[in-house]
Amino acid sequence: MPLLEMCKVTRQYTKGNQVVHALRGVDLAIDKGAFLSIVGPSGSGKSTLLNIIGCLDAPSSGEVIYNGQPLRAMSENGLADYRKNHIAFIFQSFNLIPVLTVRENVELPLVIERKWTRRQMQDKAMAVITAVELGDMADRLPKELSGGQEQRVAIARALVKQPLVVLADEPTANLDSKTAENVISIMQRLNREQQTTFVFSTHDRMMEQHANRVVTLRDGLIASDTRKES
Repeated sequence: MPLLEMCKVTRQYTKGNQVVHALRGVDLAIDKGAFLSIVGPSGSGKSTLLNIIGCLDAPSSGEVIYNGQPLRAMSENGLADYRKNHIAFIFQSFNLIPVLTVRENVELPLVIERKWTRRQMQDKAMAVITAVELGDMADRLPKELSGGQEQRVAIARALVKQPLVVLADEPTANLDSKTAENVISIMQRLNREQQTTFVFSTHDRMMEQHANRVVTLRDGLIASDTRKES
């Protein structure tokens, strides 16, 4: 069974007197452990699709199913809880809290949930910080880090709750090519070793080249869906 299924998903927006058809009937299944890039020109529906996958938006019609569970049956609060517990996001602007250390930034999702002891939170945070190769920088503040290191902290923060899927909108947009290559390499290793599912919306050709599956959107429809040999 796929991790995520989207069946005939549409999304329309009203802009003034005009109806914008962002998605026009998307069928998509994503397996656990995917490293998938969603690509396409501006206005093709990439961000809308990512928002629906991330439960930040709901389709106008069609079905979204996670692990066999249709999301349409959930209340608004239930959907928010599902997103909080099972979906993580990586932002191109990093969104780290400047007065918190690396470890404290990574711990933050656990602190908010209040399900773990202080020691458990520290252990979980240090495990993912070490996994993104920042174990010796756990006590540094964001201002003491490079852009690539900040993005790796953001990745660690996304992984600390062991989500079903990690979503990223242009995760390498603010990085130079060498740093982006390093960040992509780390995400690939985590994908391979931990079977973490990553879904990216990107214009970055490097990101596209490293994905094991590339879904191309055009005018709100899937124009192509290419899988690569692993």
